[in-house]
Amino acid sequence: MPDKRALFVYLFLFLIIGIDETYSQCSMCRAVLQSEEGQATAKGINNGILYLMAIPYILVGIVGWKVFQILKK
Repeated sequence: MPDKRALFVYLFLFLIIGIDETYSQCSMCRAVLQSEEGQATAKGINNGILYLMAIPYILVGIVGWKVFQILKK
């Protein structure tokens, strides 16, 4: 069985490498933003979506890590 740290590193690298593939928008936002010339607003919307998506995962990960540390003692 692989080391837990190695598994964590592999998972972390997989998520970091795949971040370019996660840019997405709802169909309404995409339709409105594709008509814009500079695409600056679309990039801002994408970054906002990623920010809002990442926060719950980070919080759950921190809570899980703390619980793991408490149970380890």
